[in-house]
Formats: sequence, structure tokens, C-alpha cells
Amino acid sequence: MTVHQAFRFALDPSPRVERALASHVGARRFAFNWGLARVKERLDARDRGEMVTVPWTLPALRREWNQAKATVAPWWENAKEAYASGLEGLARALQAWSASRQGRRVGFPRFRKKGRGRESVSFIPGAIRVDDQSHVVLPRIGRVRTHEPTTALLTRLAAGTARILRVTVSRHGGRWLVSFTCEVERQPSVPRRPQSVVAVDVGVRCLAVLSTGKKVHNPQPLKKALRQIARLQRVLARRRRGSRRGEAARRRLARASARVAQIREHTWHHLTTRRAKTYGIVVVETLNVEGMKRNRRVARAVADAALATLRRQLQYKCPWYGARLVAADRFYPSSNRCSACGVVKDALPLWERTFHCDACGVVLDRDENAARNLAALAAAVAGSGPETKNARGRDVRPASAQAVPEETGSWRETAP
Repeated sequence: MTVHQAFRFALDPSPRVERALASHVGARRFAFNWGLARVKERLDARDRGEMVTVPWTLPALRREWNQAKATVAPWWENAKEAYASGLEGLARALQAWSASRQGRRVGFPRFRKKGRGRESVSFIPGAIRVDDQSHVVLPRIGRVRTHEPTTALLTRLAAGTARILRVTVSRHGGRWLVSFTCEVERQPSVPRRPQSVVAVDVGVRCLAVLSTGKKVHNPQPLKKALRQIARLQRVLARRRRGSRRGEAARRRLARASARVAQIREHTWHHLTTRRAKTYGIVVVETLNVEGMKRNRRVARAVADAALATLRRQLQYKCPWYGARLVAADRFYPSSNRCSACGVVKDALPLWERTFHCDACGVVLDRDENAARNLAALAAAVAGSGPETKNARGRDVRPASAQAVPEETGSWRETAP
């Protein structure tokens, strides 16, 4: 099975290498801003009635850059991929803005500023290689020491089961990271319990409640770090911009924010990997996370939990480990339905954390009841349950409960 997989390692650069990495990031930002200024200039000329061609695609932007680079960038001290990476990012941003006019709105690209936004630069394979277990080689930059061993990638490259497609160097929280996007040949795997089904109901108080009754604690990294982040922001606001103490305060704030993201990422990876390796069928629910964030009372807690991460990670991990993913429809009443008798309540307020069934009298935790309903849905989605077929063998489920296979190997619910 051929999949795309990323291998990310922390770098341990020397001061010279760190300056070179920052220079390449700046070159990418320079090319992005130059291309955006050229696009805006041509759009303004077209509004005035002039017949001009707007460089909207990556090939058009590259042609414009090759004609003007001797004038706008005569120094040319960085690898050519750094400038091409900025033009590629601009082309993707313009395409996303153009496509969003018929869907979810995406803003027009804005000029990049130093120290704002994500700092990264991409390279294509060529002079890039993994030298040994503790060094990588980057174009124009040279040999860079890694903070952790690269054995996981180096072993696959030596065996011929991985091929590097793209390399991205980025800075997060004051630390430089290198990410190798590879085409990997993975051997088919079988979960430890291929016939077992587990359903995961995500929430805010408990990050996840499984149909087995187990509850996964929500670390709430942002909530615990809010006081520290607020204090660091006040310190940064008092420092003069560009000063040495201001730069030190900015680095401390970046490290605190990066730690919040790392704790959240570690928790979700631990949860999803263990479920995909253990159970044959994993059932999740489809949530409207953006709609939940519009509620100002729970917006910060929902953002801190990153509930959409569960399905995104399971979509690629389940095919890796031989499991199958089943996603319930967004309007499936997993919380309102009684897992014992199947009666659906008309309404269940969010503050009511215990499910009381008026028909059969069962009393159960709200999230555990939802997880059991999701687990029961797996048989219906797979078409293995006898309750889904009539005497002639026809599927009598409504259209919203019938599953359609996705290209990724998982399963989803289709809306009526």
C-alpha cells in the first residue's frame, strides 16, 4: 500500500546555519510580497480599463519573476527553491480565494510581515538528503545537525520503501523543524481486535468517551496556560519593538504558545493511534465545529479541545493499520436516542449531562449513551445487522443511514 507520510524532526542548527535558515524564510516572504504587489498592480490597471494580463497561476508568476529577478533581487544569495516556494504559496492563495466565491469565503492574500504568521520554506528533492542518523543536507545551507535521530526515515530510504517528495523547514516557538513528505510503501496490517467495534464521542469536559465505558481526560492546555500567556503578552506590550528585551519576550511567548499546541497534538495522536491499532471498526460523529465556535460561551473550550482533529487523523491512520472508519451523519441523534430502547428525545439541553429515558427508565451518562449509539450504528452502516434488511433482503434503511465508500478507505454517511 502506497501512502503519503511526513517525517518531522527538530533541528539543532549552529548560529551560522540559523541565520541562513532565516534568510531563506525571508527570501520566500520577499518573493510572495513581490508577486502579490505585481498582481494588485495589474488588477488596478484592469479596473482602469487597460488590457493587461494578470499573473494568476504559478507558471505565469514564475515567468514574471524570471524576467525581473535580476533587477528586484540582484543579490541572489539563497537557493532558488526559496523564491519559488513564495510564488507557489501565492498561487495557492489566489486559487483558494477565487474558488471560495462559490463556497466558504476565503480572504484575498495579504502581504507577509516578518515575525507574523507561519515562517517556513520548502525545497524539492535534488541536493536534499538524509546524511546519517543526526544530519540532513539542505541546498545552499549545507549540513545541518538534527536534535533527534532520523532513524525512522533513514531506514526506509535505505530499504527503498520511501521516496522524498518535498522538504519543508519551519520555525515554531523558536525551534527549527524539518519535515520530509514522502511516498511510503506500507505493509498491510491487521488490528489486534479485528472483529471489535469502538465508538468515540468527543466532548469538552472529557476529551473522548468510548463505547467501552472508558473516558479520556481533556488536558485543556490553553485553559491552564492562559494566565502565563496573558502575563507574557503584558510583558511584550511594555517592551520597545525591535529591542533586545522585546525580542526575548516575543520568544518566551512563542514557546508558551507552541507548548499548548504540542500538548494538544500529543493527546490526539495517542488517542487515535491506539484506537486504529486495536479495533477493526472505529465509529465517530460528524461535528459542525465552526458552528459550535459561534457560541461565545463554549467557543474557547471547543477551540482548546480541537474536536475536528479526531476524524482528520483517523481518516489516514485507519487504512494504515487495517481498521475501517465509520462516520455518522451530522444529524444522527446520537445524544438524544436511548441506547437501550431506541426512543429519541425531542430535546436534550447541553447542560443536562445525564440521560434519562422516559420510556424504559435507563439512567446513563450523556456521552456514554452517545458512544453506545454510535457503536450500534456500525452494524447498520456495514450492512451486517439483520435489522437493516427486510424479508426479501432489501436494505430498508433511509438514505441518510446508507454508507458510501470513500477513496481514502474510510466510510462516511451521505445526506439525503
